[in-house]
Amino acid sequence: MTERTLRGQAVIAGIGETTYYKHGQSPDSEFKLALMAILAAAKDAGIDPKNIDGFTSYSNDRSDPSRLAAALGTRELRFSNMQWGGGGGGVAAAVGNAAAAVATGMANCVVAFRALAQGQFARFGRGSGAPLAAGDDAFTVPYGVMSPAQKFAMKVTRFMHDHGVKQEALRAISLASYHHAQNNPRAVMYGRPLDEAKYDASRWIVEPFHLFDCCLENDGAAAVIIMPADRARDLPHKASYLLGVASGSDHRCAAPVHNGPNYASSHFATVAPHLYEMAKLGPKDIGVVQCYENFTGGVLMSLVEHGFCAPEEANDLLRLENLIAPTGRMPLNTSGGNLAECYMHGLELVNEAVRQIRGVSVNQAPRNDTVIVVGGPMVTPVSSLILGSEAAL
Repeated sequence: MTERTLRGQAVIAGIGETTYYKHGQSPDSEFKLALMAILAAAKDAGIDPKNIDGFTSYSNDRSDPSRLAAALGTRELRFSNMQWGGGGGGVAAAVGNAAAAVATGMANCVVAFRALAQGQFARFGRGSGAPLAAGDDAFTVPYGVMSPAQKFAMKVTRFMHDHGVKQEALRAISLASYHHAQNNPRAVMYGRPLDEAKYDASRWIVEPFHLFDCCLENDGAAAVIIMPADRARDLPHKASYLLGVASGSDHRCAAPVHNGPNYASSHFATVAPHLYEMAKLGPKDIGVVQCYENFTGGVLMSLVEHGFCAPEEANDLLRLENLIAPTGRMPLNTSGGNLAECYMHGLELVNEAVRQIRGVSVNQAPRNDTVIVVGGPMVTPVSSLILGSEAAL
C-alpha cells in the first residue's frame, strides 16, 4: 500500500502581510486587506497573482474566494475551503488543506489567508452580548463566564494546580514574545518593552491571566502561497517544505459545559502524535517553536502536549533565557507572536516560521531547519504543522 502523506509534497512559496493595526484602526476594508496580503505574497513568490487558483482560510473569514478571484483577475478558481472552528485553531489546518489540494492535483497555487477589520465589523474577542443565552452559554453566562479569557482560565488553573506550575512560567512566555517584538519593526508592540515588574504590576484580567498574558486584538491580513514541491527550485527564495500537519481534538473535548474528560488540556493530546508521525520527527528535532498565544496558559499546555517537556518540567523549561533567540534552547514566538507582534489568528506565526527557515528573521535562531507552528489551543478543532528546509526532508 502506498504511504498516505503530505510530507515533502508542498512548499510555502511566498508570504505576505499588511501593516498591523490596533483593533478598529485599519483605514482599509477587510476585503482590501486580504487582497493586499495576497498580492504581497504573490510578489514574494515571484508569481503573477492571476495564476492563483485556490483559496483557503479559517475562523469564518468573511473574504469570499470567488470575490477574491475576481478582484485578483485569476484565470480560474479550482479550489476553495474553510476550516471549521473558532479563533486560530484552524491556522495550520488551512495551510494543510492548501497543501493537500496542490499535492493531489486539485489546484496548482493556493493561498491560505486571514483578514480582520474590526472597525468594519464587530470586535472579535469580547463576549457575545447576545440578548438570549443558548446552548453552552445558557450554563455559563448566568454566572458571568462570557469571554474566552474566563472560559480558558479555568482549564489553565486546573492544569497549573495539578502539576505545580508557577505563575513565573506564564510570565516567561509573555516576556519572550515582548523581547522578540522589540527587534521587529512590524510588531504592534515594537518600542514597548515588558519586564518582570511591569508584568507583575499589570491588572488581572481573570486569574491566572494578567493583562500581558492575553493576546492582542488587531486589524490587518496575512497570507501564504502554497505550491507543489516540484516548483521549489523555481522560487526566488529558499523553499519551506511541509513536513507534517495534523488537525482534530481529543476525545469529547467539546463536551458541553466544561465537562470534557481531559479538561485541563489544550486539545493536542491526540493531534500531536499524528503530526510527528507524518513529519517523521520528534520534539527534539524541532529548532524553533511558533506557538499560538490566545493566552499564555494555552502555550504552556500546548508545549507539554507536543512533548517539549513533561508537566512537572514546565517551571524549569519556561524561563526567559530558554525562550529567546538566538541563545535559548527553545526559541519561542520569534516575531513577537499574538502577544506582541499582532493577533492575525496565528497566520503571522506561519510567516515567521518561513522567515526562520529562510534565515531572514529579525530574531534568527541558529538552528532553523525545522519549525513547528501550533494553532489556537483550547478551541476545537486545533491544528499544528511542521515546516522544514530541503535539508530536513
